Amino acid sequence: MLIALRPTGFDPYAELLRYQTEILGHAGKYGATCSFVGTMRDFNESETVRHMFLDHYPGMTEKQLEKIVEEAQSRWSFLDALVIHRVGEILPDQPIVLVAVWSSHRGAAFDACRYIMEELKSRAPFWKKEALEQSERWVEKNTSGY
Repeated sequence: MLIALRPTGFDPYAELLRYQTEILGHAGKYGATCSFVGTMRDFNESETVRHMFLDHYPGMTEKQLEKIVEEAQSRWSFLDALVIHRVGEILPDQPIVLVAVWSSHRGAAFDACRYIMEELKSRAPFWKKEALEQSERWVEKNTSGY
């Protein structure tokens, strides 16, 4: 398992490939990979968003993400998981989050990846401050993925 918070941009597809080839290897250990990439929108609640500042609780955020992945591992059988999340200043179209799960079969990969993403959105200590056209605001709640 790798949990990483990044203060600068990242290429989620390069991260996936690197992790899959360098960490997991090509030994036929997995039959399914499920990934989710979240990017910043330039709108929220019917308003234009110019950029966003994503704050977090250092140390606690990583521990909470690890706990979420461990919970997923207790519910579904999978080989490994990768979670990369941006913090700091983020612009529209930039990736914010990558969640990937490798398992023997697709069902566990799909279900565990979705669980990790949904729990991350609702439980991990992240706070979003959006810069609008004329003002700024803290985002009070995330949209439900269900």
